[in-house]
Amino acid sequence: MTVSDILKAKGKEVITVLSNVNIIDAMKILLENKISCLPVVDSKNCLIGIISDKDIFRAVYKNQNDYKKLMASEIMTTDLLVGVESDSIDYISGLMTNNRIRHIPIVEKNLLVGLISIGDVVKIKQKNIEIENRYLRQYIDGSYPG
Repeated sequence: MTVSDILKAKGKEVITVLSNVNIIDAMKILLENKISCLPVVDSKNCLIGIISDKDIFRAVYKNQNDYKKLMASEIMTTDLLVGVESDSIDYISGLMTNNRIRHIPIVEKNLLVGLISIGDVVKIKQKNIEIENRYLRQYIDGSYPG
C-alpha cells in the first residue's frame, strides 16, 4: 500500500498556515480542528516548515513573558522529512518511528499535497492484520475458498 492509497481514502485536504501567523492563532487553529500539527506554506502552497503542538509548548515555556508575540516563522521546524505519493506505508512508518515524529508532509514538486499521520499508518496496518487474520482462520478451519 502506498501514500497515494491513504490520501485517496482520507482526502488531500490539509489545514495550513502562513509564516506570519502568530502563536495564539496557530494554537486556536490546532484546538478548533482537533489536530496536532500545522504545515507552514508560502503563498504558492510550497511547504516551508511545520508547527507541532510540541513546538508551541516549547516556545511558550522558553518565552513565558512574551510568547504571544511569536510568529510561526520563529517556532516552526524547517528541517523536514517529507514523503511522496509513491512511498510505501512501511517506508513512511519507518521514517516516523526512526525519527520519533507523528506527521509526514507529502509533497509533489515542493507543493504540499497531503499529510500522513501516525494514526493513518496505524489504521492501515490494523486493517491489514484483520484481513490477514480472517484468511488465516478460514484456511485453518477449511472454509478458505482457494
